[in-house]
Formats: sequence, structure tokens, C-alpha cells
Amino acid sequence: MTDRSGSDVLGELEPSQVRVRFPPSPTGLLTVGNIRSALFNWAFARHYGGKLVLRIEDTDTARNTEESYRYTYDALRWLGLNWDEGPEAGGELGPYLQSERMDIYADVVTKLLAAGKAYHCYCSQEELDQRREAARTAGQHSGYDGHCRDLPPEQLQAYVDEGRRPVVRLRMPDHPIVFDDLVRGEITFLPENLGDYVLVRANGYPLYPLVNPVDDALMEITHVLRGEDLLSSTPRQIALYEALAEIGVGSGRTPRFGHLPFVMGEGNKRLSKRDKGSGLTEYVERGFLPEGLLNYLALLGWSIAEDRDVFTMAEMVEAFDIRKVNSNSARFDPKKCEAINAAHMRMLPRDEFAERMIPFLAGAGLLPEQPTEAQLAVLHAAVPLVQERMNMLSESVDMLGFLFVDDASFTIDPDAAAKVLTGDASTVLDVSAKALADVEWTTEAIEAALRAALIEGLGLKPKNAFGPVRVAISGRRISPPLFESMELLGREKSLHRLELARRTS
Repeated sequence: MTDRSGSDVLGELEPSQVRVRFPPSPTGLLTVGNIRSALFNWAFARHYGGKLVLRIEDTDTARNTEESYRYTYDALRWLGLNWDEGPEAGGELGPYLQSERMDIYADVVTKLLAAGKAYHCYCSQEELDQRREAARTAGQHSGYDGHCRDLPPEQLQAYVDEGRRPVVRLRMPDHPIVFDDLVRGEITFLPENLGDYVLVRANGYPLYPLVNPVDDALMEITHVLRGEDLLSSTPRQIALYEALAEIGVGSGRTPRFGHLPFVMGEGNKRLSKRDKGSGLTEYVERGFLPEGLLNYLALLGWSIAEDRDVFTMAEMVEAFDIRKVNSNSARFDPKKCEAINAAHMRMLPRDEFAERMIPFLAGAGLLPEQPTEAQLAVLHAAVPLVQERMNMLSESVDMLGFLFVDDASFTIDPDAAAKVLTGDASTVLDVSAKALADVEWTTEAIEAALRAALIEGLGLKPKNAFGPVRVAISGRRISPPLFESMELLGREKSLHRLELARRTS
């Protein structure tokens, strides 16, 4: 087994020669598994000063839309996972859309056939099924049995005369395929478990096991970091890389592989794109920070240190070592993901935190997309009140909405009213309004006046004294610190809301 503790990750390569790729399909939304794969490739490339290639697997043209391409590019840019070559970035080894590379694949297949590295297979599906069932019954391997591998010319012609349309299969080697996985160590696949596989369908459509290795070879990819689910296809692809090298396609170098562990969801099942919490869009809408989400996803199989969970992307790039990725499946924990995101929110400078809240407040109609100077002043002043209390940016709507909603639109949450604005609440609100009528409108003066009137004057406990005032001011039972909130809201609005609440209590 290769010693994975040394410099074998690069072999004879210079660090700057590292080239990895992220090949999403524009037929659906990016999932957390996709993003983690992109992140590890990005961190690997940045760690060594190499290149990240974005290559789009769009050969399924019936399902592709212009919006799906744009979504992929915008999503990666939102995450900060910039690519060095690919769509919109350019590069000398394109095109980077597989749909624009069909002539390349056809030419490679022609060369493979001419060199005897591949062959036409005329077996019908019914014949394949029959032979596979017979093999299973006999307790033998049920993969393709090589029936068409070395057919005599007259039999081939007979199939052609019948009008059969052949697939193209790769001629697999008859020796074990052994490779050193950068995550899992040495892996061996025996030839009896590796039948000749299909490269091109009978309709001429090139398949994934053909196009990805061809693209890797021609784009000079040095390392392939991808999900564990693709491990079983690796020996077949290695065989194709070797065949491509023999016919002069690409650099002649077989990439190094590293297969990343599964991301598991509820019930210890592999997280599916249909599961809640698996899609990127959900995290964008909930107001996760890209750096917070990426930090958590990095922890699904890798860590920067045993006693440290929170780090920046720059720190990850500096420390990233693919050999330290754990091969065991990683469980996605939504609560920890939120906690990591919250930690990154605390790390933001206050001005930046305010700026990042604006799109959510604007989306709720509480602020214009370009707030006024007065609105910005209130928002920036509110940051110290909420930055330590929020886990996601979307919480700014409920947390700070009361500061920006106009009087005509302000409402009190019915549940809060039912639980708090009862009993002596009207008395509390009336006394509060009178106590505040003439005080200087500062946090300190507001607090002193309310404590004197409600706690000392009425003999109430703080919860019973300030609960009705909080609901009156914010419309909710939970809000930023009350006295600071009232100072930001202003005297006129505060007194108006106390009166409004008193009439409804």
C-alpha cells in the first residue's frame, strides 16, 4: 500500500500543475452533497495553487434550460467557490459544456474501435437478460459475458444484415485494477467482476463512463475528488484512461482518485435531494451565510483540528489535506449547521452584518432595496441588539420588523396578545404611557421610568411588568432588548403603540 502520509498526493507534479474539476448537471438544484464535493475540490486546488475547472454535464439536453445553467453559476458564485476555467471564465481546453463536445466523443470512439480497445456489441436486451439469469442460476458473475468480444466477421455481418444496431463496449483488461484512493487507501477490483461496459448506446448517444474520462484526459485533470457512490465506476474509468493514453488522447496521465464519504440524513439513510434540508436554495432563503454553510459542510468528513469547528475559508485552504478526509459516512445535523452559521454571524463586522440583513428586510417589504440614511441609521444601531441573538439572516424580519413597519401596518401577534395582554395588562400599559410621557428619550431614562412605575409603583415582577410593554412595542413576546428598542423606535411611535395595545387588552 502506498504511504498516504507522505507527498504521494502530488507524485511527480508541481503544486501549480494540480487540476481538479466540478462537473454538475444543470437539471436540478445543487444539494449539500454537491456543494461539499465542490468545496473539497476548490479547497484542494486553492491549497496547492492549482486550477478548478467547472464542466457542465448537460448531455441530457431535453432537461436543460437557460435558467438551470444560470442557477448553477449564480449558486457557486454565491458560495464563493470561484472557478478558474469553464463557462463564463473561458480557458484553452474547452468547450466546457459537454453538449458542445459531441464531435470530440465521436472521434475518440472511432479511434478506440480502430485500435481494438473497444468493439461493437450486437446483443439484444432479451439475450443479455437470458444469459445473465443463466449465470445467476449457476452461481456465476452476472455481468456482461463478452459474447461479442471476438466474433468472427461472418457473425458480425449476419447481425448487421438482421438490422441490429450495436452499442460500443470497452475491452476491459484481464488483470486486476489496483489504485491508491486518497481517502480510502489501496483498492483492488478483480477482472471477473469487471465486464466490458457500454460507452455508446445503440442510438449513438455517449454515456457518462465515456464522456467523463475523455473530458478529464483532454482537460488534463490530475485529481478526481468525488462521492463514494461513484467508486464502483472507477476501475472501468481507469481502464479507459489507459486506453486513451495508448491511442494518444490527452496527457497520458491517469488522475488520482479520492472518494468522499456519503452524507447521511434522518434515520441514518443517505441524504437524498428529495429530503428536507438537502437543497442549497433552502439555505439561501433562510439566510445562511455562505461561509457558515461551507464551514459546516467541510466538517462532514474533514476537520481543521480536533478541538475546533469554526474556521474561515482562508483557514480551510491553508490547512486542507485530502488524506485527512474520513472515509466513514458523515451525518448531516441541522442544529449544528445552524450553530456554525450563527458563529459566523457573530464574526461579521457590524456594518457588514447590517448590509446582509437588508435583502431580507426588503423582501418582506420593511425596507426599500436602497434604504434611506435614516433607515440605515436605525438598522446599524439595532445590530448590537440582535447580532448575538440571531442564527440566520431571515430572522431579522421578525426580530427587527417592528422598527420599520408603519403604524397603519403594525399588528400584534394574536398568540402574544392572548397570552400577555390579559388581566392587569391594560393597567400596566396605561401606567407605562404616563411614566414615559415626559422623560428624556434615552435607554437609561426609559428603563428608570418603567422600573419606578411598574416594579416599585405597582409591585410587579419584571416579567409581568415588562411583558405587556414588550408585546405592545414589538408585537411579539420575543424581541431585542426592550429599552434599547424603544429608544430606536422613538417616543411618538412607542407611546402610540402602548395606547393601541391598551385598547386591545
